[in-house]
Amino acid sequence: MIDPLAEIVTLLRPAAPFSKLASGAGQWSVQRAEFGRPFFCLLLEGSCLLAVDDHVPVTLREGDFVLIPSAHNFTMSNLDPGGADAIDPSIASRLDGEIRHGRQDGPPDVRLRVGYCVFGSPDAALLVSLLPRLIHIRDDLRLSALTQLVSDESRARRPARDVIMQRLLEVLLIEALRSVTGTEISPGLLRGLADERLTLAIRAMHESPTKRWTVAELARQAGLSRSAFFDRFQRLVGLAPMEYLLAWRMAQAKTMLRQREIGVGEIAGRVGYGSASAFSVAFTRHVGLPPSLFAQQEFDPR
Repeated sequence: MIDPLAEIVTLLRPAAPFSKLASGAGQWSVQRAEFGRPFFCLLLEGSCLLAVDDHVPVTLREGDFVLIPSAHNFTMSNLDPGGADAIDPSIASRLDGEIRHGRQDGPPDVRLRVGYCVFGSPDAALLVSLLPRLIHIRDDLRLSALTQLVSDESRARRPARDVIMQRLLEVLLIEALRSVTGTEISPGLLRGLADERLTLAIRAMHESPTKRWTVAELARQAGLSRSAFFDRFQRLVGLAPMEYLLAWRMAQAKTMLRQREIGVGEIAGRVGYGSASAFSVAFTRHVGLPPSLFAQQEFDPR
């Protein structure tokens, strides 16, 4: 059975991250302005505050894992940051192999492993938009162990490091995403997969992307009326059903074009189009470039 979540993460092509050990003591506050870069954090000891974009600040404690698939602005600080000025993280001092914020002497109040990764997919923005904006998981030993493996491998220079890093990051992302439960997560693929009706339709689209799906047929897969299915899908996933199907087909097509292993005609058939010309029209309308030009611009010799 096709797993939509695993397919999304595989297409994202997560690459080796930068990670570091950081600590804080006394009054401290670190602000960062990112550009949609995936950020993760594991609290090793102590506690601190994390404020991400427009989210309410979250108290992190020992054992917590945080994943932000597309971080922009966030602040980390001690639990009562009122008297702390924002610190530029690039000039923080290093103490005993870790970055120290706040008071420089004595034991830390909090110690954490932070890092980021990059997504190599040509459609990363779309795929990330299907994921929750903030993932916060408590006391998950599997995630703690995976994060430590990622950290160890990122510092090592062993053979096949990049291959191992990519696989570890895929597992880390899947483990973090499938650990998310509840209706508090933002609309996206996880909300859809958590719905016992919608997951049937989503899996059907991923298992048979070449089928000429209609909203009515997808509604039958979900056991819902056409209107109820459409409304529920758009509310939970954040896209209309046919928008999601088109986006998924085009994400697959972009990956195949980038790899340049098969021709446009075969790609067209694999993503549900009866001819190369029909696919080219749809692709150009969706992407803004014809398939051949996209492949030429995106060619990756790896």
